[in-house]
Amino acid sequence: MRNHMAAGWFYSPSQIIRYLATRVSSLKPPRNKQKNLYNVLKTVTRHQWLMFSVGFLGWTWDAFDYFTVSMTVTELAEEFNSSYSDVSWGMTVTLMLRSVGAIIFGILADRYGRKWPMIINLGFFIILELASGFCNTLPQFLGIRSLYGIAMGGLFGPAASTALEDLPYDARGLLSGVFEGGYSTGYLLAAAFYRALVPTTPYGWRSLFWFGAGPPVLIIAFRLMLPETNYFQAMKAEREARVREQEAAGTGRVRAQGLRSFLKDSRRALRDNWFLFAYLVVLMAGFNSCSHGSQDFYPTFLKDQVGISETGTTIITIVGQIASVFGGAVGGWISDLLGRRLTMLAFCIVGGAVVPAYILPRDMSLTAGAFFEQFFAGAVWGPIPIHLLELAPLALRTSMMGLTYQLGNLAASASATIQSVIGERYPLPSRNGESRFDYGRVIGIFLGAVWAFLFFFLFWGPEMSQEERDEEAAAALHLESLRLEGVDLTLATLEKAAAKKADEEQVDMV
Repeated sequence: MRNHMAAGWFYSPSQIIRYLATRVSSLKPPRNKQKNLYNVLKTVTRHQWLMFSVGFLGWTWDAFDYFTVSMTVTELAEEFNSSYSDVSWGMTVTLMLRSVGAIIFGILADRYGRKWPMIINLGFFIILELASGFCNTLPQFLGIRSLYGIAMGGLFGPAASTALEDLPYDARGLLSGVFEGGYSTGYLLAAAFYRALVPTTPYGWRSLFWFGAGPPVLIIAFRLMLPETNYFQAMKAEREARVREQEAAGTGRVRAQGLRSFLKDSRRALRDNWFLFAYLVVLMAGFNSCSHGSQDFYPTFLKDQVGISETGTTIITIVGQIASVFGGAVGGWISDLLGRRLTMLAFCIVGGAVVPAYILPRDMSLTAGAFFEQFFAGAVWGPIPIHLLELAPLALRTSMMGLTYQLGNLAASASATIQSVIGERYPLPSRNGESRFDYGRVIGIFLGAVWAFLFFFLFWGPEMSQEERDEEAAAALHLESLRLEGVDLTLATLEKAAAKKADEEQVDMV
């Protein structure tokens, strides 16, 4: 397996010219053998479905635990005798510290495997959700949610790698979209259990947090029953083969050489792909701005500007989240047929065109606008997990996936502030003595700019070539076939490396 973006892809004038000249031709759809959805899904083995399922469940519960705060802001403010803005810091500090978790758990996953970092991460979820429910002061609560932000930021990379990196190539886009929909699924579950637990139990908001600590126990048990990913086993074996060569040469202890080999691979990956890393951070800032820009102030727009009731606002919001789940799956599947960038570019155009329907009506017909806007937002997000996985350097696949995603999220956390500042320029007549602003116009301006931003950077961005797609497909199929035959992937890779070295030595002798 080789690094698809290695050897520097944007570092000399000739490379830059050649790269820019191929942005249109690189949009050519891939040559896929399977185009029928049923046949595509049949290529996924039982083992691959299990690996995908445990990654999806981990990501879904990551979202659930995050939204437990946003669902209970009113109750938390009353409990701690604080303002809504003070309590909202429970979400802000979580977002701010995600990148720390992405670095810690991403490096652990690239060095030691996807399995145990994910299990440890979920273990922190259990502890921190339980602790959140026992907090008696706002400073205690904010401290616990700060630690939760580290755990939350560390889960995306290991969970996405577990779910996606061993899949057959033709099924990766579809299941990438399903995986990304786990975030909206987590929101819907949080909303459902909020209604079921908070108003009906004697402990109120605390019940929701305590409940949130339960399912990760089952997800951990599920993950313990499954092995390491095929891809990581093969990559680990390649590292061990180099270590054995160094050991035979008497250059140091095995453990020290193993760490040295990992650090060497990591330095090379960073050196060759620093521009790619920066590009992905900017791209993910745009994607997360799309989510926050379309959702953060939308309930306020519905209630304060349009005059929709609490029940109507809830219905519209839930319809939008359901549409996002379906949109992610559709967008991911189409990306298998048309390519990642071409699919996302198309949905950027349609998503931008739907913005007026998202903000102009002044009754419950906004439900249709919310459905289609969130559907296309989900569709453009659908290919992102697999797009990040395919572009990331192999040695730092989990680290780069998680860190670029979370740094982009950190950059997009200013979306609410930007919308608030813009909104103050468009005041509306006050209602019951309260200031009101034209957030519909704000959302429209912001989303229009974000859709254009995404289109621009996706057009000029990189994508796997047909040769690289074929190589990825062959590698995934080969490793899974070896696993089905009962072959130890680590030993198989080591033997292959030893045979290759022997052939090279024989050639040298000749």
